[in-house]
Formats: sequence, structure tokens, C-alpha cells
Amino acid sequence: MTKFITGRIRAGGYAFRGAFYLLRNEASIQVQFVIAILVTIAGFYFEITTEQWIYQIFAIGLIMTAEGLNTAVEKMADFVHPDFHSKIGYIKDVAAGAVFIAAITAVVIGVIIYYPYIFP
Repeated sequence: MTKFITGRIRAGGYAFRGAFYLLRNEASIQVQFVIAILVTIAGFYFEITTEQWIYQIFAIGLIMTAEGLNTAVEKMADFVHPDFHSKIGYIKDVAAGAVFIAAITAVVIGVIIYYPYIFP
């Protein structure tokens, strides 16, 4: 049982380190992080409801997760095949497409939340 707990703590440390790497090194995550801060400030400013906070936090998590997974796919693809290859390009495009879908979803959630506050 002790090995299990220490293993989970160690795994949490690796995950934290990975999130730190993303924020420190990846421009797309940095942009999304700034946007997350701005919409969080907007949430406090407009005093959105608890339900709206849940949707907003979910949208932020969805984008950050998608960006992180996209980065991992891209890095792995570049490692496996550093030169241009059409199949690697396809894989990277699909991963980027997933981020795009998550981003559109987050924008729609943001519009649903903030439209009534901005245009009463």
C-alpha cells in the first residue's frame, strides 16, 4: 500500500512537471493560459453564476487538455519521423483539428455565458 501511495505522489509530480513544461515552452498553451486568466477576471467582474463557473472552468480545462495532447502528439511525431512525411502531417493535422473543435466549443460556451452580461 505504501508503494502505491508513493507511486501516485511521484506520478503527480511528473504531471505537474509536464504542465510546467507546457506553460514555460509552448506558445499555444501560453496564449490559452492568458485567455483563461482574462475570462476568469471577466467571471469575477460580471459575477457569473456557479453553474456558469462550472461551464467556464470545463471549457478552460478542455482547451488546455487538448493543447497539451496536441503538443505531445506533435513532439512524438517529430521524434519518430523528423523529416516531412504525409502520414505524419495527417496525424498532426488531426490533432490540431481536435484543438480547433475544443476551441470552437469554448468560444460558444463563452458567448452563451457572457452575451447576456454584455448585451442585456
